[in-house]
Amino acid sequence: MKVAFATEDGVLVNAHFGQSPMFTVFEIRHSGVQFLEHRRIALGSDENEAGKIASRIGLIEDCALIFLVQIGASAAAQVTKRTIMPVKVAFGSTIEEQVQRLQNMLARNPPMWLAKILHAEEGSGKVES
Repeated sequence: MKVAFATEDGVLVNAHFGQSPMFTVFEIRHSGVQFLEHRRIALGSDENEAGKIASRIGLIEDCALIFLVQIGASAAAQVTKRTIMPVKVAFGSTIEEQVQRLQNMLARNPPMWLAKILHAEEGSGKVES
């Protein structure tokens, strides 16, 4: 599954969804983790609130999870409508730490929310183990 992290520097989860200048994206599988890319917000896409949200959702629409420090109610509703689950973490958590925690959950008995995501992706043919 693809997982995005709201970040200002590509190292820490340190951004609010609506102000994040980029998202760092990983592919996380039972068999391992692969860094995919840094997806940056295009200049001029932040003209208004709707543009901020739409441009960011467009960058992560292929992801199952978005790790962030904060997200507004309107953005959260739009993100979840696209079947992307927002996951709030402490400001300044490292992306590496969050990737490791997620991989550990996959290796053990995943919590119900994560099992649902995995089941949905397996049903659509998106996940490889």
